[in-house]
Amino acid sequence: MPRTSPRPAAEPASAPDDARYLALAARDARFDGRFFTGVTSTGIYCRPVCGVRTPRRENCRFYDLAAQAEAAGFRPCLRCRPELAPRQLVWSTQDAPAILAREAVRLLESGTLQDPAHGAGLQALAARLGVSDRHLRRVFEASLGVSPLQYLQTRRLLAAKQLLTDTDLPVTQVALASGFGSVRRFNAAFQGHYGLNPTQLRQRGAARAPGATLRLAYRPPLDVPALLGFFGQRCMPGVEEVLVTDALQALRRTVRWPSAAGGAAPHAGWIDVRFDRARPLVWLQVSESLYPVLPQVMARVRGMLDLDADPEAIDAVLGAAFPGTAGLRVPGAFDGFELAVRAVLGQQISVAAARTLAARLADRFGEPVATPWEALTRLFPSPATLAAAEGDALGALGIVRQRQAAIVALARAVDAGRLALHAGADVAATTAALCALPGIGDWTAQYIAMRALRWPDAFPAGDVAVHAALGLKGTARPAVAAAAAADGWRPWRSYAVVRAWHAGPAASSGVGKLPHQ
Repeated sequence: MPRTSPRPAAEPASAPDDARYLALAARDARFDGRFFTGVTSTGIYCRPVCGVRTPRRENCRFYDLAAQAEAAGFRPCLRCRPELAPRQLVWSTQDAPAILAREAVRLLESGTLQDPAHGAGLQALAARLGVSDRHLRRVFEASLGVSPLQYLQTRRLLAAKQLLTDTDLPVTQVALASGFGSVRRFNAAFQGHYGLNPTQLRQRGAARAPGATLRLAYRPPLDVPALLGFFGQRCMPGVEEVLVTDALQALRRTVRWPSAAGGAAPHAGWIDVRFDRARPLVWLQVSESLYPVLPQVMARVRGMLDLDADPEAIDAVLGAAFPGTAGLRVPGAFDGFELAVRAVLGQQISVAAARTLAARLADRFGEPVATPWEALTRLFPSPATLAAAEGDALGALGIVRQRQAAIVALARAVDAGRLALHAGADVAATTAALCALPGIGDWTAQYIAMRALRWPDAFPAGDVAVHAALGLKGTARPAVAAAAAADGWRPWRSYAVVRAWHAGPAASSGVGKLPHQ
């Protein structure tokens, strides 16, 4: 159904766009999410992997973001479904406007701001970034070609489109879960952007199984055995389970999503993640209790599995130093607080010992939760619970006094709102706050930044596997030398660390300075 806005006029061809057209014609999954193609003859925009007949070159317009394509008047394709594409944002450590725009996007995507679609929310976003809202709008539009509100509106509409297509949730629940304050506002936005009302889109879709089974795409290559092997070594009995068979590559776990302001109870349940063996696709099932926060859960799972990584861009920087490792990702965490506690528990001990302590902690302080599987029975303890934990109770689990103090201090900081451990948090401020807590040093803070804050350029300079990869083992002041030598790995030093861990024997020696957590 046509949009009311005019279609873009013809534009001259450019060399970068000609290369994008070749990727489009090849349906190359490596470019999925790195650009979108608007087709002037249909008024629709597609992913590079779309299975429709390749349009004529002169009818194609190329955009870095879905929001840019929609701002130009194009509607999302109902076949390739742009909402499934991995997200893409160029990382920079030198271009100040690009850094500001990137950080704004991180905060918008994290869902941690209260209704940024209104003026007060935009002001809060600008204040969080230390700039005026006028400057934020100017920089955002100059860097990305759309306003912050246009970007957010597109993300919300695409999230709603996926929920309408992949689930049987009522339209009212889809509207609220996607971030719209009312069904009326949701219907108006959907009709205005896509020329359909939500019910019409659902009627056009294929038959759906009851419940919610969601598709999450990624750019290949992805080394699924390595990723699941990492999680499997650290698998906490009662809370998570990794299954790898000839027919199945899966990760299941219990999860809690914190309550919104107002004192509502948190959403607790389970997720079941399965990797498609034939396509660059992940299938996500969630418990019904998590339906009200489905977009947030999806975003957190994408981060946990690092599905938005761009292997080609990363390997262009790291490939010479770590050949043959392009498929490795930085394993994330669904719950940043859980990851941080486990990082503290794992200091100076083996992976197996850290896993045992984490399981004891969950069994003693975690809440029971119902799941379809006998192996998953408990939630990891909440910050409020561990903030009130007594030293004797923690000591009875085998946790030494120094770790007891670190865990309680960490829990109190998170519970009081002084410390946020998610992808929208300020990295520099958060790592500084972590290092100010008792028993937490730079290695642990950088490890948390890698996995919980999803920072691609975190670097634990004291890691002995990194020292070995750089040929610094046994030298004087190896941490200082490592930081200097790794400067050429920016902005992907987190990925360099994972590749160093994966490199071999160096990653299994040296107690306390390796990824035991």
